[in-house]
Amino acid sequence: MSEQESSSDERMSSEEEEEEQKKEEGFSYMNLPDVEWGQLPPHIEKQRSRVHLKPDAPTNTETLQYSGAYASMGVDNSFRLDNFRDNFRIKVIALDKDKMEFDLIGIDAAVANAFRRILISEVPTMAIEKVFIANNTSVIQDEVLAHRLGLIPIKVDPRLFEYLSANDTPNEKNTIVLKLHARCLPGQSRRTVYSQELKWLPNGSEFAKESENPNSKPSTYTSFSCSQDSLPEFASNPISAMEDIIIAKLGPGQEIELEAHAVKGMGKTHAKWSPVGTAWYRMFPEVVLLENVEGEDAEELVRKCPIDGVFDIEDTGNGKKRAIVADSRVCTLCRECIRGDEMWERRVALYRVKDHFIFTIESTGALPPEVLFTEAVKILEAKCERVITELS
Repeated sequence: MSEQESSSDERMSSEEEEEEQKKEEGFSYMNLPDVEWGQLPPHIEKQRSRVHLKPDAPTNTETLQYSGAYASMGVDNSFRLDNFRDNFRIKVIALDKDKMEFDLIGIDAAVANAFRRILISEVPTMAIEKVFIANNTSVIQDEVLAHRLGLIPIKVDPRLFEYLSANDTPNEKNTIVLKLHARCLPGQSRRTVYSQELKWLPNGSEFAKESENPNSKPSTYTSFSCSQDSLPEFASNPISAMEDIIIAKLGPGQEIELEAHAVKGMGKTHAKWSPVGTAWYRMFPEVVLLENVEGEDAEELVRKCPIDGVFDIEDTGNGKKRAIVADSRVCTLCRECIRGDEMWERRVALYRVKDHFIFTIESTGALPPEVLFTEAVKILEAKCERVITELS
């Protein structure tokens, strides 16, 4: 046999092996269905809309923004407002006074991330900015004590207040005054000071300013023209700090007396003004069984998954059992179900949906999480209007 014939046989052999491998994987170019003009073949559509998680690394992670990416197939990939309006949905999954979980469907990752960044750094709240310490004999230094006070959430609607600039005078419209006076008497056991001991002073500061002229009229650190509790928004809803936060621990004979002044600010200035403990999102997980998993293999699949509730076993009758996907939402995509034997990769497929996000907001308590998200939408809308105005 000549060398040319030998190389030809080897090439044919490798091509046959490649075809066999594709058939084993359940894929063949000859079996692709015909699609109408203006539609994508199923395997291309899956690459466009899904991230495929394999045992070693994810694939198809990029998001195609180019409008002509699928022009040869007659598909317009450009962003169209009418399509976005028809496809975008918000589905609330869980909601309580401090936490909200909802789905953003039909949206790009950049917009979801914009909401996350706005929630963390641009939705304003009230936080303690200045601390006037009259007496502190505790083991906590004044600077550390002031820092701890600044991180205590204030339960008040920040939309009722104005920003305090460097040239403004603290008044009832831009400042909240809280007072703390705690002591541990000699002979008593060690005492813990909690945040609920911060008392609201609706009439403003009670500490007198030091004056160079002893004959001048004494003044305080604020200039309130009226009491804040006389305003209708505070009459039935007094201002307070978040409860059960430890400020300090006092030993016998130790004392803390201070005033804390809270002002309006945003998280991008300092984290104490951030209205959320955290705001995060993840792509919706999708678990697909490519073939029936029955008998002992079904039980093994359930055991392999470290998260309860992703897979379950269904009784098909005649004493036979089959694995099913019970709830793919709780899947963390740890990929344990497709690791090990290669057969599991042919049986189970893991995906992330590129335009479906599970969004979670955890409020610090100043505003409910649903109100925080509404405020984030308003801020993003204002940013878009500002850009359009500057470009026009």
